[in-house]
Amino acid sequence: MEYTTNQKGLITEMSVALELIKMGYAVSQPLNIDSKYDFIVDTGKQLLRIQVKTSHLNKNETGFEFKCRSVTVNTNKVNCHYYSEDDVDYFATYWDGEVYLVPVNQCSSTKNLYFEKHTRENVCWKDDYKASEVLKVL
Repeated sequence: MEYTTNQKGLITEMSVALELIKMGYAVSQPLNIDSKYDFIVDTGKQLLRIQVKTSHLNKNETGFEFKCRSVTVNTNKVNCHYYSEDDVDYFATYWDGEVYLVPVNQCSSTKNLYFEKHTRENVCWKDDYKASEVLKVL
């Protein structure tokens, strides 16, 4: 079955929320659908604004990536919104049964998380962003 973009996004949001709940965190959704974040995670110490993005395999098949922006289209124009720390605290994505959290200040237009650890600078290894580990140190 082929899913629409909205269906893929909803599946990713629900997968991330479910995994965070399984980890023991409270997850809340805003009542306003125009919110910049998809939900709030209560760590017991702080509230984190989370924007969920669907990932796909990168072009070199060396990792997965997600867009760090939202695009809305209407009959008059296309609106592109890039997120900042004023909007959200973390981007979340779901890949191969695992939730990943990336601080918004570490993102530009697209974020790549690589399967293998690299010696090159500015290459982000996926295991450094596992939600289970990120949330432990907050």
